[in-house]
Amino acid sequence: MEHAMPDLLRPPTPPATVVWKFGGTSVADHERLRAVAERMVAAHHDGLRVVAVLSAMGRSTDELCARAYTMSSQPSLRELDALLSVGEAISCALAAMAIHELGCRAVSLNAAQIGIVTDGAHSNARLRHVPTHRITAELDDGAIVLVTGFQGVSETGDVTTLGRGGSDASAVAVAAALGLDRCDIYTDVPGVFTADPRLVPDARPLESVGHEEMLELAEGGAGVLQPRAVELAAAQGVDVHLRSSFTHESGTWIRRELPRLESLDVVGLAHRHQERLYAVPDVSPSHVASVLAARGASVGALVRQGSEVRFTAPGTDPAEIDAAFGAADGGVRVHDDLGTVSVVSTGIARKPEITCRALRALEGAGIEAFLLTVTPGRVSVHVDAARVPHAVRLLHDTFLGPAVPAPVADVVPIPVPALDPVDADGAHPRGESVR
Repeated sequence: MEHAMPDLLRPPTPPATVVWKFGGTSVADHERLRAVAERMVAAHHDGLRVVAVLSAMGRSTDELCARAYTMSSQPSLRELDALLSVGEAISCALAAMAIHELGCRAVSLNAAQIGIVTDGAHSNARLRHVPTHRITAELDDGAIVLVTGFQGVSETGDVTTLGRGGSDASAVAVAAALGLDRCDIYTDVPGVFTADPRLVPDARPLESVGHEEMLELAEGGAGVLQPRAVELAAAQGVDVHLRSSFTHESGTWIRRELPRLESLDVVGLAHRHQERLYAVPDVSPSHVASVLAARGASVGALVRQGSEVRFTAPGTDPAEIDAAFGAADGGVRVHDDLGTVSVVSTGIARKPEITCRALRALEGAGIEAFLLTVTPGRVSVHVDAARVPHAVRLLHDTFLGPAVPAPVADVVPIPVPALDPVDADGAHPRGESVR
């Protein structure tokens, strides 16, 4: 007769591993770094194995970039990566020191020490491989592991960076490599909203949103999460929990599956205050696309007008565009007086009534639509940059305002749960302006 194994002989349940990412505002100064260290130590004492991916402190990346451009009007992308990668190393080393002061062991690891391999596209590298043996060895030794976000190493050994907001992608990649199905991203906002609350006071927090919808919001300008991080999370089956570093609010889940019947539901609005339109003379559309692709940039919209090819390249630094189309291509003209407002709804390309309603609402308010682009989940309209705030408020009211006018704003509060080590509290109200 078999007997149940005595409790003392049962193999212990392995402690849970968590991957947390803290954005630039969450580690903006020494006081905030200490608060982050205290959070990690508390989780460690509660039995969790903690891996934290840190961004550079505050606006230090912007400051480093500004220094680069004081030295050169077109700094080498290789050297720019070498310079910008320093910020995350500083955050991790200082956080490790703070953790040591709190009585726990911590180790800071950069991309080379871990062995994170990317391609060789400086300033916009793609992740190729994230080994975990060094991370797991340090966790097994009882350490809190601090990983530099935003960076990797090419196969030739050069430091590379993953583009603006790349620490998000670093965190998701580390979580996936460790076999986890979630990654917590901490920032200075309580979650994802139906629009930027600074522009739309009635914007509502979203409890959850699908990967596809979040990708469209991010591509439309919602800087709360890097688009590539969302793509990576979807591909690797990782749920992302976006939360505030400074409150106990429940945040927003970006999940793999959100079953939903077909409907006309609009998830939210995204915008870019400035969406530059570039013009290059006497070239073909394929040449423009090829030149951008060589620098890891993508075309947003493209049209030939006379002898010029006009295009947008969302999320690409204007200096990159200028460098890409130098004297050999006759230079590039920049129209920087436009912005975009985007309406996000799954399958929007099959819902022409949404586009019609958006355009009618804008025209009714005297807001001219200069260019319209449609993806499977997003309609984006280029308008005068000065009219972007008005356009966002107008379209939010059109699609997400209360069905019947009410004296009280239709705001859905986020419940505030008790704080726990894993599900505790990652960037303006739509995203961090720094990594």
